[in-house]
Amino acid sequence: MAEVTERNRDRVARRQVDKFAERRAELAAAALQTLAELGYARTSLRDIAQNSNFSHGVLHYYFRDKIELITYCVRQYKAECVTKYDHIVATATSPEELRRGIGAIMAATLRDDAQLHRLWYDLRNQSLFDDSFRKDVREIDQSLERMIWRIVSRYAELASATLSVSSSVAYAIFDGLFRLALIRHLDGSESAPVELQATTESIIQSLVSLG
Repeated sequence: MAEVTERNRDRVARRQVDKFAERRAELAAAALQTLAELGYARTSLRDIAQNSNFSHGVLHYYFRDKIELITYCVRQYKAECVTKYDHIVATATSPEELRRGIGAIMAATLRDDAQLHRLWYDLRNQSLFDDSFRKDVREIDQSLERMIWRIVSRYAELASATLSVSSSVAYAIFDGLFRLALIRHLDGSESAPVELQATTESIIQSLVSLG
């Protein structure tokens, strides 16, 4: 009987943890657009509360401060981004299919989610001045580097080729390419997504040496 009661307590505790995590994810989704529009420096928890259906007190209950909320939001968004690329890596059956699929996703996310990517670069810049962000930014950067490495490694495998760069160099190339395209897109360049797609496809191909 005591064992059954203990199991029941464990189930209740797990449900409470799950509900807390679900609520945090819900709050983060509601906050993300406000953060993306205003950026880190100009956004407070009160601003987020005013642009959502949640009170300032509720936000404070689930997140200690603005820093925790912002890093949670960016982590969640970047994790979702990674799944899009991983799907192409897992399903592509030729180097051309992989190259074109990755290029198309890069162009689409630049066009559709520019403000969210701007928030990521804003957060990364802030980490240069604020230690509070540094660990989260480093972990997000590492996850993105691993994603890029999966892409180029799979391309090399499909093309029966040898990679000619390290994972850090590959990530630096793609990150720089995307950041410059984002700046141009935010400045009003209508051609930035199309040009990003073409350049992405070209760079993926250039990172391998045919055997």
